[in-house]
Amino acid sequence: MGFGDAVQQAIHAGTGVPRLYVAATRAGLGPSDAFEVLRISQAALQAAARHGRGIPGRTNAMRHFMWQAVLTARFGLETARSIAAAQEAGTPNRRDSRVDEHNNAAGQAYGSEHASDLAGLTPSEAMTSLVPVALGLWESGELVWVMPRS
Repeated sequence: MGFGDAVQQAIHAGTGVPRLYVAATRAGLGPSDAFEVLRISQAALQAAARHGRGIPGRTNAMRHFMWQAVLTARFGLETARSIAAAQEAGTPNRRDSRVDEHNNAAGQAYGSEHASDLAGLTPSEAMTSLVPVALGLWESGELVWVMPRS
């Protein structure tokens, strides 16, 4: 990775919170729901870091899956997709974005199917319930860190 790529990645990472908040409001959420998007994102990041470490790619895959599952359950599929797309916009690594999009889609499908189970939970409670699901999907190969060749 060259210096320019490193700078682009740092800028993208450093603008994550404002980008998510703006994406949530552009998706039609009010300020308190947009703040809830940030709380869900933080809870997903913490749970994935705690339970996903030790195997390359697993933390990121879990984070995207759990984050999108809860956003979908709480705010609906279109809002979750819109927020996910905004998060990936401007990423300097297109290959990584394709992986994130794959894991986001798995989370969206799960969140749609289990909305009644997830929607009423706090972000922390939702992540606690999703960790074993995410680990199982990782073990089965449904969550990935590199895109399988077609």
